[in-house]
Amino acid sequence: MVKNLFELLSIRQNSILSGAVVLMVTVAASKILGLVRDRLLAHNFSPDAVAVFLAAFRIPDLMFQLLIFGAVSVAFIPVFTEYLHKKSEREAFEFGSGILNLVLIVFSLVSILVFFLADPLTRLVVPGFSFAEQQQTASLTRIIMLGQILLAVGAFYAGIAQAYQRFIIPALAALFYNLGIILGIIFLTPILGINGAAFGVVLGAAMHALVQLPLVSKLGFRHSLKINLKDAGLKEVSSMMSMRTVGVAVEQINETVGILLASLISASSVTYLTFATHLHTVPIGLFGATLAQAALPVLSQERSRGEMQLFKGTLLTTMHQILFLTLPAAAILIVLRVPAVRLVFGASQFDWPSTVLTGRTVAFLAAGLTAQAVVLLLMRGFYALKDTRTPVIVSVVSVTLNVILSYVFVRVLGWEVWSLGLSYAIVSNISLVMLVQLLGNKLGGFSFKELWEPFLKMLFAALVAAVALYVPIKAFDQLVFDTTKTINLMLLTGIAGSFGLGVYLLLVWLLQVKEIHTFGGIIKRFASMQSKLKSQEMIKETGAL
Repeated sequence: MVKNLFELLSIRQNSILSGAVVLMVTVAASKILGLVRDRLLAHNFSPDAVAVFLAAFRIPDLMFQLLIFGAVSVAFIPVFTEYLHKKSEREAFEFGSGILNLVLIVFSLVSILVFFLADPLTRLVVPGFSFAEQQQTASLTRIIMLGQILLAVGAFYAGIAQAYQRFIIPALAALFYNLGIILGIIFLTPILGINGAAFGVVLGAAMHALVQLPLVSKLGFRHSLKINLKDAGLKEVSSMMSMRTVGVAVEQINETVGILLASLISASSVTYLTFATHLHTVPIGLFGATLAQAALPVLSQERSRGEMQLFKGTLLTTMHQILFLTLPAAAILIVLRVPAVRLVFGASQFDWPSTVLTGRTVAFLAAGLTAQAVVLLLMRGFYALKDTRTPVIVSVVSVTLNVILSYVFVRVLGWEVWSLGLSYAIVSNISLVMLVQLLGNKLGGFSFKELWEPFLKMLFAALVAAVALYVPIKAFDQLVFDTTKTINLMLLTGIAGSFGLGVYLLLVWLLQVKEIHTFGGIIKRFASMQSKLKSQEMIKETGAL
């Protein structure tokens, strides 16, 4: 039984959509666990104490993004895929081992530096915290940094699996990462306080790597301690990383400035901003990141074979699928921002003013939700073309603008933490327009019918759905449901959300948006598969009688 389950989880996804659907299911589970994690933090600790834990992630996450996820994973997959198709598995695995060894050496050295410099670095990141809060943040940073080393191994395992178009187990690994943190909060915080959550991060990172080990072993990967500095692939990844690292550094400056400015408003504002970000990134991770992630190996293969028309078609199709899913999600999140925050984070230590501020931040962030999701795909389009320079230039321009706007909103105009969400939304939409134009130039341009006509139809449907959402949420809240009770709030949110989604689906069907038929076909195939499984079970049961 265990072997059969492993075979099922290891199955190859042959198309972008099949890979993305698999990712969506597992990412949904992981995101739910992530929100459970936040709910447990909000229940057990005050917003100020939670802010200390969340701020402690900033430096370790910065290092991880710079050296692992943003730089290596994106550069690694296209080159590793090319090795598999143009050379041999043995050479591909030797190349993979060399990259992993080199990065682990560098990352370990950086981790040692962070360990000794945690105190001054923390003072730079959260200058608005009290001295005691800064000391505790530095202490948690040292613990979390250990977990990031283990997470680096898991990130490389995920890259290898995805190059083979195996998406289930790497996606499940993220679920185990959050599970580790949850276990730390439940079992260790009663003994160790907030430090228990930090040790949960280390546990989750270890689980993230270990759960992927059987799959990469099955694929044939055997880790070697050799590093061939003359390997052409290593040089190519280093070249791609050099520009990508600059891009990631700029993006991380963006997030760091957000935390810094939030800390200057108040310590609890760091919690509001982070919780709002976690909530609004659920649909981005669920729909944008999954489709973009599943598209990268396919786009890389089409580019390596010189099939540029197929490349362009794949890119546009995937983009429209992301738009189809994220536009209604943004509408729902903007209108239902307060009920969503109350349901997810509403705990004894998370009061009404905290809920309102977090909800307002969510709404402004959601205005850029679709843009952020599509940008994830467009970035991977450039990476598949082995162009890391263009996305970096766009990132530098966007982040510079965001830092300026955020500073003006918070320090000059004196606006609350929600203004950081407003700034981010404005810049996200500007980034989307720039990337579409620049990538279109590389691919011979996008016609109005190819790109904008489906987008405008879906945007119109989403706007109407937002208005349709607003009517029942206001009417039922005042006349029917006592929303001070959780069950009533859940019913109201479910009814309003379903009504708005129904309006959106009806409109895109009337406007003949083809994506509704694409996803409808997937649902029909799934229902058909379920029906066949039930029929087989009935036949087996009848035969047994």
